[in-house]
Amino acid sequence: MTITDSQKWLLLTVLFVTGLLIYLLGPVLTPFLLAALFAYLGDPIVDRLEEKGLSRTISVVIVFVIMVVFSGLVLLVVMPIITAQIGSLIKTIPQYAQWVTTVAQPWVFEKLGLELVGFDLNSLAQAMQGHWGQAGGIASNVMGIVGRSGGMLLATIANLVLIPVVTFYLLRDWDKLIAAIDHILPRAIEPDVAHLAKQSDEMLGAFLRGQVLVMLSLSIIYSIGLWLAGVKFALLIGLIAGVVSFVPYMGLIVGILIAGVAVILQTHDPSQLIWVALVFAVGQFLESVLLTPYLVGDRIGLHPVAVIFSVMAGGQLFGFIGILIALPVAAVLAVFVRDLHARYMESHLYDASETRFAKNEVILPDKKYQTEKNQNKADEAGEAREDKLAQRALSETDSETDSETDADSKPNREQNIASVDSASKVEGTEDQSKPG
Repeated sequence: MTITDSQKWLLLTVLFVTGLLIYLLGPVLTPFLLAALFAYLGDPIVDRLEEKGLSRTISVVIVFVIMVVFSGLVLLVVMPIITAQIGSLIKTIPQYAQWVTTVAQPWVFEKLGLELVGFDLNSLAQAMQGHWGQAGGIASNVMGIVGRSGGMLLATIANLVLIPVVTFYLLRDWDKLIAAIDHILPRAIEPDVAHLAKQSDEMLGAFLRGQVLVMLSLSIIYSIGLWLAGVKFALLIGLIAGVVSFVPYMGLIVGILIAGVAVILQTHDPSQLIWVALVFAVGQFLESVLLTPYLVGDRIGLHPVAVIFSVMAGGQLFGFIGILIALPVAAVLAVFVRDLHARYMESHLYDASETRFAKNEVILPDKKYQTEKNQNKADEAGEAREDKLAQRALSETDSETDSETDADSKPNREQNIASVDSASKVEGTEDQSKPG
């Protein structure tokens, strides 16, 4: 597919206008993008229910109810618990700071000879309490302003109501929308666009539908395990460890460090670290044996560094709306880069070194290229040898067939000769018996 200069300028113009509209209409687009995200996550489940024999509408209703119930539980049950644990943690920080100052620091100085100079934990604890109180005051002021402003209150309620409504209709008409977009594409570029869209969906789905479920499952496993081990702030620590687990081993390291410090500050007994290590060992085992193989599989998703950078860049450029569109944009860009890499590897620009090497120029092939070339020669020689053996076997088979044919025809010829002789004798006898 060849793109002209006018088409390139048109594409750049469309991208610029799209980015400008996203920046200007961010607050308006937020509920629609959230609804599109929920519809994208729920569409595969709706398709599977349709394969079971249910209608599209009934399947959408089932998935929609499950999503609403789950979101309600998160907002009404989990979020208050997390907020309460954060507040409790902030309140207990001065006690932990005092224990570190009076017990931990002298022990470290006595055993290791290390002394923390210029590090005041009490000042740090007071600063964190002040910032938390300031954040709580800001939240209270914002809620007060929202409550006093009728327009802002109505806008907030409208957004909360709009998200589930738009999600329902997008879920119901998702396949029709995809078919309509495919129908309006120019036929010349439709195969390439469909191929890139399919790869983008696979890459984005591997993260959103796979890795997010792994993160959620690990958060639940870590939270329950730490709660059974008697660790305070188990839900908060488990949630943090589960969220950062999309980076390999990051959840394990961060979780053990935070939970270990929490246990030491809570119980002052290092032996309790065994239970913390056991909890995270079980979680890591379940992730590698059960969660990742079944939920993610061998699909190639977004690289962890790409996820972190895309989310931070999207938030910096477009705020919350940028965070929502960061992962889809990163997936599309990753697919484009991979496609360009594949085209480059098949192009004459990449194979130019092989052509110059054939002309005896001073360009030596690397070890990998030479190995592949020798392997190709060995494969060609093996194929030629197999062809010769096959031809020889075929000729031997033809010779045996000819021999068998000659052997079979020889008794037939002898039998024919005997028949002719017998017939001749019979005719001679008949001639002799006739009267003269």
